[in-house]
Amino acid sequence: MDGNKLDRDKLDEDKLDWDKLARDLVEWRRDLHKYPESAWTEFRTSSVVAARLEKLGYALTTGLDTVELSAIMGRPSQPEIDAHIERAKRQGGDAGWIDRLRGYPGVVATLKTERPGPVVSIRFDMDCVDVDETELPDHRPNKEGFASVNELLMHACGHDAHTSMGLGVATVLMAKKNELRGEIRLIFQPGEEGCRGAYAMTQKGVVDGSDYFLAMHIGGGVPSGAFGLNSLGYLCTTKFDVEFTGRPAHAAGAPHEGHNALLAAATAALSLHGIAPHREGSMRVNVGVLNAGTGRNVIPGKAFMKAETRGQTQAIADYVYKRSQEILRGAAAMYETEVAVTKTGAGTDAAGDAPLVAKAGEAIRASGLFQKVLETVQGGGSEDATWMMRRVQEGGGQATYLALGSNIAAPHHNGCFDIDESSMLLGVKALVAIVDRLLQ
Repeated sequence: MDGNKLDRDKLDEDKLDWDKLARDLVEWRRDLHKYPESAWTEFRTSSVVAARLEKLGYALTTGLDTVELSAIMGRPSQPEIDAHIERAKRQGGDAGWIDRLRGYPGVVATLKTERPGPVVSIRFDMDCVDVDETELPDHRPNKEGFASVNELLMHACGHDAHTSMGLGVATVLMAKKNELRGEIRLIFQPGEEGCRGAYAMTQKGVVDGSDYFLAMHIGGGVPSGAFGLNSLGYLCTTKFDVEFTGRPAHAAGAPHEGHNALLAAATAALSLHGIAPHREGSMRVNVGVLNAGTGRNVIPGKAFMKAETRGQTQAIADYVYKRSQEILRGAAAMYETEVAVTKTGAGTDAAGDAPLVAKAGEAIRASGLFQKVLETVQGGGSEDATWMMRRVQEGGGQATYLALGSNIAAPHHNGCFDIDESSMLLGVKALVAIVDRLLQ
């Protein structure tokens, strides 16, 4: 998504060239797909988004000014961040905008119409998944030359489409600004995967004062031609890293002097998956990473684990997380090791507000864009836009999480994932239709 491509003919305020916008959406999405960036490293993505939005005339808040430092979870080390910044510049990012981010991705674009009206905020996530893209020759990104060039990184959840649709919405709303009232905020969020980014943006106040908040996900089991008004079922979650520290020793010559961190971690991993279920709803536990040991004749002195807990409600999530911490401490004590836990992400629960869901439904049905309009969709997994939803609702505003139908080539977070790209234009038109309904 180089600067020349982004700076092509701006849409005329009086006549929207939808065919051109459809082509641009595909071009933008494929560019982002080729250069994916994981949570807190979306420097190239943020820079090309900011460059586009600046050309459109939006007032921008970027990078360090969009996040509360004390609320950040799961950010890589500074040397890793520096390496990602250099990669972003090598891979065609806007160097000026990358420097202005000051080490923290994220963009908030504001359009004030100068006419009294509500504040509408829309969230678009930008990060990719830590998975290798398939090398199968019939995978469309491989066939058409836009597969990921970054190892173990892939847009396998559709956030490349979300970001592209955000740019499309920005383009259309700026072209229509004389028809609107109130204020529009377009929030391009880092770190949705692992539920790492929204909380820090929320604590900075990016959605404060919003009367309406919208987020939207593509795919998720909703087929092309369908649209969901209220995604439910997202699980509250806590993500955490665990480090066990024991005492290395010779496995034969002095085994009694060692404190085995590997066994402590292995005991914890098995016990975590044995937490009793909660009678009031579903819950999940997963140990996704476990690393330990240096040699077959050395009692391991270090072990590292990445794990997560989830619950259908915040109370259930609190229960399973509390039990997990007790298990970690108990396993550490069994092997006379120390344990340190670092929280790396979190998501809460939220549900759409009926009045906003109704207004969105009126706009979508009147648009005639979709063959089927679903009142509710079961989202599954976890989603950190729930922090933004809750913040807006606690401030007296309304929120909902929308579902954009798209046939997908494989499940989300799978190396064969791909979307129906024609859905993106429908997604842009859907969001614009809802904003029209709220601001006209």
